[in-house]
Amino acid sequence: MGERGHVLVYDGSWQQVATPVSSQLTKVFFIDQKRGWAVGHDATILHTQDGGQTWLQQMHSPEIEKPFLDVVFLSENHGIAIGAYGLFYRTSDGGAHWSDEFHAELLAEEDVAYLAELKDSDPAAYLSARASLLPHFNRILTLTDGRLLLVGELGLVAMSSDQGKTFTRTSFDYDGSMFNAIETQDAVYVMGLRGHLFKADMSLNQWTEITLPVQSSINGAMSAADDTLYLVGNAGIVIKLNKDDSSSIVTRRQGENLVSIAKDNQGDIWLSGSQGLFILKP
Repeated sequence: MGERGHVLVYDGSWQQVATPVSSQLTKVFFIDQKRGWAVGHDATILHTQDGGQTWLQQMHSPEIEKPFLDVVFLSENHGIAIGAYGLFYRTSDGGAHWSDEFHAELLAEEDVAYLAELKDSDPAAYLSARASLLPHFNRILTLTDGRLLLVGELGLVAMSSDQGKTFTRTSFDYDGSMFNAIETQDAVYVMGLRGHLFKADMSLNQWTEITLPVQSSINGAMSAADDTLYLVGNAGIVIKLNKDDSSSIVTRRQGENLVSIAKDNQGDIWLSGSQGLFILKP
């Protein structure tokens, strides 16, 4: 899915299906083969119950002036959608109703004091400031042990053990944006701006930077059967990361940015980006 509300479904070939919006769509999550949710700009949330063939609108609020950037469901009813400037919505009924949350625990210390002062002296200014002080939330990932990992702007890497009700920042020394995260059998990787990639064991207590052969921003990742990772990013870069964290460039697709990578049930690896969809050739 992508620009202008376009959704393509693959069943041997790619077919476009209708959606009720023209807003750019940024991420999709399926809890099973039939039920899924897509999110995007204009605070849009769509839902499908037939494997993506038809989509219904659950939320569309252009007046919020923020995009959703990711969505995850913890059960068929309990879901979370996140986005720019701390946008955070939760549903407990499968998306029939969505309610917003403000995660003040992720504010910078100076902003906590600033908001407290505004709340008493200027309630209108308080609400305005609150809407823009949190960093962008770019990716939310459910780990196999049930914890939630949240990554975003300004070096945000935070963990929740209570289904996203509260978050605790991890000890992360880099202050650039993180765009994505992936869990392997024994580690978690977060990736982002200018080719920065970090790894931690499942305690998430200490992050180690891994050197990549490029300085292009890394947007997406896929785990392969042999415990290797494929990373994709700007400047059309595709990188293979081995289990020992050595890496090599698989290919470069000049003149485009790659945002995601995934394997279909026939074993083909697909790349998506600014120029469309392509199979990664062996």
